[in-house]
Amino acid sequence: MRILVIGGTIFVGHHIVEAALRAGHEVTLFNRGQSNPDAFPEAEKLVGDRNSDLTALKGRSWDAVIDTSGYIPKTVKRLAELLADAVEHYTFISSISVYKEFMIPGMDENGPLREMDDPDSEDVWNYYGELKVLSERHLDALMPGRALHLRSGLIAGPRDPMDRFTYWAARVQRGGKVLAPGQPQDPVQIIDVRDLAEWSIAMVEARQSGPFNVVGPDYPLTFGRLLAECKAVSGSDAEFEWVDSDFLMDKKVIPWDEMPLWNPCQGETANMIYYLAQSNRKALAHGLRFRPLADTIRDVLAWDATRPADQIRSAGLAARKESRLLAEWQALKKQS
Repeated sequence: MRILVIGGTIFVGHHIVEAALRAGHEVTLFNRGQSNPDAFPEAEKLVGDRNSDLTALKGRSWDAVIDTSGYIPKTVKRLAELLADAVEHYTFISSISVYKEFMIPGMDENGPLREMDDPDSEDVWNYYGELKVLSERHLDALMPGRALHLRSGLIAGPRDPMDRFTYWAARVQRGGKVLAPGQPQDPVQIIDVRDLAEWSIAMVEARQSGPFNVVGPDYPLTFGRLLAECKAVSGSDAEFEWVDSDFLMDKKVIPWDEMPLWNPCQGETANMIYYLAQSNRKALAHGLRFRPLADTIRDVLAWDATRPADQIRSAGLAARKESRLLAEWQALKKQS
């Protein structure tokens, strides 16, 4: 197949391109040529900007397009309008953040979706899920029966710029007393980016359409089991101190930014408790498979070790703040 990839040089896009080339497909990349421009010398590269300049795509055709960088509905719509007659199939990397709330575990693709308060807003920070919903709707309207929406949750693996999974693997490897938020039985979900990428290509080859929750693994994973697996893989002496969510919220600890994978049921985050407990039955029925969690942890640690030690990580609790919070938590427990 001839596959056009929008983006294709950062994390998810990079692994999707690798999977496509490995499967023997002919790949064209369309991006600004600014991030990792030397990647994939065997692929065709078209330079442009999805927000302002689609000139390089005009007059061309492909069997399929995979959009890894669509966040603003009007730019997704503009691209789809141009490609509607130029491609047979459109894959959109969406998100489970499209769902309205997460108060029920095991929600499937039929769950209620978020709606925009301000339909003209392009504020990705505050309306990430809502903007993904509108983008999906534009694609369905312009390419009915030809659009595939991959609603992912937490994606882990080498090259991850968000560091949300990497934080836990690296923190547990460092050992010592580890602040763990909430309860060890709290549900979590992750998918290795390479599993997502390989399955995405298979879905493109099959011309599948509609929404799919692309989350993993294929068994109930808890926070406690995840951290225990990180400890086993790294061989560290980590000890986990499970700290009450109310305490952390009172101390203004920021979910996901400082405590990745933590979904406290309090205040503005009250409806997020089962964010990482979505149904993946539909995707499993269509062939989604997962490598062992230990392999993901091991490969993430190996990749993380190649980065400069002084490089600022995108997520995670600062060591000094973690130590202070642990001391305060221990003091509080002694008083009670």
